[in-house]
Amino acid sequence: MSDLNWKSAAKLIKGYAKKKFSPVDVAKACFAQIEKHEPALNAMVEVRKAEALEAARSSEKRWLKGEPQGPVDGVPALVKDLLLVRGWPTLRGSKTVSPDQAWDQDAPSVARLRECGAVFLGSTTTPEFGWKGVTDSPLTGITRNPWDVSKTPGGSSGGSSAAASAGYAPLTLGTDGGGSIRIPAGFTGIFGLKPSFGRVPAYPLSPFGTVAHVGPMTRTVEDAALMLNVISQPDARDWHSLPYDGSDYTAKMKKGIKGLRIAYSPALGYVDVDPEIAGLVDDAVRVLERLGATVERVDPGFEDPAQIFRILWWSGARAALGHLPAEKKKLLDPALADVVEQSMSISLDDYADAVKQRGLLGSQMRQFMENYDLLVTPTLPIPAFDAGLLSPAAVDQTGKWVNWTPFSYPFNLTQQPAASVPCGFTKAGLPAGLHLIGRMFDDRMVLRASHAYQDATTWHTQRPPGF
Repeated sequence: MSDLNWKSAAKLIKGYAKKKFSPVDVAKACFAQIEKHEPALNAMVEVRKAEALEAARSSEKRWLKGEPQGPVDGVPALVKDLLLVRGWPTLRGSKTVSPDQAWDQDAPSVARLRECGAVFLGSTTTPEFGWKGVTDSPLTGITRNPWDVSKTPGGSSGGSSAAASAGYAPLTLGTDGGGSIRIPAGFTGIFGLKPSFGRVPAYPLSPFGTVAHVGPMTRTVEDAALMLNVISQPDARDWHSLPYDGSDYTAKMKKGIKGLRIAYSPALGYVDVDPEIAGLVDDAVRVLERLGATVERVDPGFEDPAQIFRILWWSGARAALGHLPAEKKKLLDPALADVVEQSMSISLDDYADAVKQRGLLGSQMRQFMENYDLLVTPTLPIPAFDAGLLSPAAVDQTGKWVNWTPFSYPFNLTQQPAASVPCGFTKAGLPAGLHLIGRMFDDRMVLRASHAYQDATTWHTQRPPGF
């Protein structure tokens, strides 16, 4: 029973149904793991043991009667501290947010999980307002990578990724406005899915606008599909959300990829990739070929859209934080305060042109994807670097985390579904990720291909040393 915290959500549900163990047993195992490793990782903002055990006892009673409340009843879950949880302060990694206010709403994804009986253990760390690709903040300090605690778990959903990788819980919620699910999934060896924009309703909407997605972060593709079934259900508060179609994302997920057409772009035509990472991704693509996919090495043909992304992202930071009083601005992460200051020089013409260029990129990618079922790249061009740094470079690169995340943010601009699946380890024992990008709205294909690769490999079964 000691490894219950490592079981997938799918296996937990089967165990509950057969009365092999209970949600209370599982919650206790998860809390034991948190208590053991949290001092080293610092992945948690809130740990809600008493109320989680109460929820687990309620779930246990439902399972004993054979009346589960939903597909994740009794399954432990963690929530990134950017998403509202009723009764908990959502401080967004910032000392500028007062905990002394009414916390009386769940975000849509949280509400759907609660309605289906998930057991919330607590909330996970984020950089301030989720602004960067690593996870540290003035509020919570530095979050660390279970594979090497001297390294970053990535960000901005780094608390969720570290927690999932360390066996804290099988289900974690993340957000992704420029790679914030996929970057930490790649650095910590878990699966992370950025669904098509609008697939998972969000409320309140991100200050960073329509590049921001909500999605699952799990240790298995099957658990992510199960979670997506729940969190993709409708919520009228999000006027951007897609029409709910009742999809079961676990159905036909195990169909395989024989005959699929895959475009493989190892560098998008402009990225300098670490040779060790490049080799691991090449090996992963050969697995896709052995599974029956037709792989063509081809770049999608766009130039680096970093400037487009920065203008839109920096404008979001300005809208959210530009009007803070001076005394609160002093409390911000200095690098974020610098981004807000930089954003003041963005003109309306700059913004309008970035929106136009984004539209052209989205159109180009929709046309490119007419010839392919998937586009595959590395998730990241580098392995995880030292915790506490904004960038792997030794020089100050304030506000320039975009420089080392070139494979993720383009597909926030295009709003396509994209996932990171673990594809091996460097000689230093750090995870690498395979990045799969689907046609707009074709979340099923991303899950199907990710599952096929995961099922053919064992990377996802490996645990960090000491965990």
